[in-house]
Amino acid sequence: MNDETIVVLCLDDEKSVLNSLGRLLRQNGIKAELYQSGHEALDRVREIDFDVIISDMRMPNMDGAEFLTHAKAISPDARRILLTGYSDIQDTINAINSGGIHGYLQKPWNNEQLVREINKAAELTKLKKQNDALQKQVQAQNEELKTLNSSLESLVEKRTSQIRQVLKQLEAANENEKKEHKSTVELLYNFINANPYLDADKAKNIAKLCFQIAKGLSLSNEVADMVRMSGYLSQVGLLAMDPSLYSKPFHELDSEKKKVFLTHPATAQLMLMPAQHLSDVAEAIYSQFEKYNGQGVPKGVKGKEIPIGAQILAVSRDYMEHIYQSQRPMSERKENALEIIKMYSGSFYHPKVVESLLNVLSTDHVETDKVGSMSILTAQQLKPGMELGLAMHNAQGIMLLPKGHIFSESSISKLQQLETQKPNPFRIMIVDN
Repeated sequence: MNDETIVVLCLDDEKSVLNSLGRLLRQNGIKAELYQSGHEALDRVREIDFDVIISDMRMPNMDGAEFLTHAKAISPDARRILLTGYSDIQDTINAINSGGIHGYLQKPWNNEQLVREINKAAELTKLKKQNDALQKQVQAQNEELKTLNSSLESLVEKRTSQIRQVLKQLEAANENEKKEHKSTVELLYNFINANPYLDADKAKNIAKLCFQIAKGLSLSNEVADMVRMSGYLSQVGLLAMDPSLYSKPFHELDSEKKKVFLTHPATAQLMLMPAQHLSDVAEAIYSQFEKYNGQGVPKGVKGKEIPIGAQILAVSRDYMEHIYQSQRPMSERKENALEIIKMYSGSFYHPKVVESLLNVLSTDHVETDKVGSMSILTAQQLKPGMELGLAMHNAQGIMLLPKGHIFSESSISKLQQLETQKPNPFRIMIVDN
C-alpha cells in the first residue's frame, strides 16, 4: 500500500452489508477495514488516521450519530459519511448536527455513486493534511528567515500570515471566486504596492510587457492573462524576506545574500499554493530564474522544459530591471536594455521570446497597465462615501460588512465603537478612486 491508497473504516451491524462494502472498495483499489462494533471501531480510529469513515445509522448499543460524534472528536480531519436505510429525517438531521457528517447515502446504495463520494471525500481529507503540512513548512521557513534580521521577524510572520489568510478567505468564500483570478491578483498586488522597498510601477510594466509578448507569440488569451498575472506577482515572495535583500540592486549583494534572494520565487510558490486557481501563475514565478541553456535555478532545466510563462516573465523582468536601474535618459535606457537581452538570446532567453519582445517594442510602447488599488485604513480614518474593498469579519468569522459596502456616517460610527473595544485598530481595505 502506498501513500496514495485511500483507507476507509466501515461500520455496520450487518455482516452481509460489510462484506458487500469490502468487495466493492477492494475492486476499486480502496483499502477497507470492516467493523460490526462501534466501540471496536473507535479503538481503531484512535490508532490510525482514516481518510473516510462510513457508518450505518441504526445499530444496537451505539447508533451512527453517536459513533460519528465520537469519531469526529478523535479524528476531526477524516471525512464522515452516513449510510441509512430509513426515511426518518430527524435521525439524519441529528447525525449531521452532532456527528458533523459530510455526506449521506441511502441503502441500497448505488455502487458508482458510493465510490465517487468516497474518492471525493478522501481527496478533501488529503488536501486538508497537505494544507496543514504546508502551514508547518511556511512556519519553519519563517524561522530560518529570522536569522537574516531578528528585528524584522515579527513583520515577516505578519506579512506571510496576512497573505495566506487572504488567500484562504478568497478560496473559501465562494466556489465561483476560484475563477476570478483578477480579484486575487489585485489584492496581492496591493501588498506589493504597500511595501516601500518594492516598485509597484515596475511590476505593472512587467505585467503589461508579459501580456504583449505572449500575444506576439500567438498564445491564447488565457495563457496571456496568466503570464500577465505572473508579472504582477513576480516579486510577491520578497514580502516574506528581509528588506536588505531587495532594497538595493541584486549585483550589490554578497554571494550569500544573492543565494537567499534567488529563493524568493520558491517562497512565492508556497504563499500561492492555497490558491489552486493560480497554480500556473505560481509555476511561472517559481521558474522565472531558469535559463534557456540549463544554467539557471532552482532546477537547472533548459529549453522546452521551462514553462513558457516563466520564459516570458524572465525576458520582461530583466528588460524592465535594466531600464529601472539606469539613470540615463529613457531612450538610452531602452536601447541598452534591449541590447543586453539580445546579447543573451539563445543562452539565458528563448530566442522566440526575444524575437517577440523586439516586435512588441518596434510596433508599440510599453505602457503602465491598470490594476485595482486599495488603501489600508483604521476605523478612525474612514469617511462617508468610501468603498470597502474586502469583506470584514470579526474574530469568530461573522461578516461585519460585505465587499463593496459604501460607508455612511452610521456604519463608520458603529465600526469606530467596535474598534475602541479591540486591543488593535481595524485594518480596513478601501478602494482607491
